[in-house]
Amino acid sequence: MTTITVAGGDLFHIAASRLGDATQWIRIAQLNRLEDPMLSGVTVLMLPPMNPSAGGGIADQ
Repeated sequence: MTTITVAGGDLFHIAASRLGDATQWIRIAQLNRLEDPMLSGVTVLMLPPMNPSAGGGIADQ
């Protein structure tokens, strides 16, 4: 598992650049127990492995 440190930003851009698909932001959010895709301050995030077939964008209810 990869970890990154970011200063602000949002999970959409991180998912797009690191996972190749902005809609997979929810995978990062779930792994890091985040509800809001907007980040503030310095945050250390764990990133899931790339998975082009993973669904994205909508959390399981």
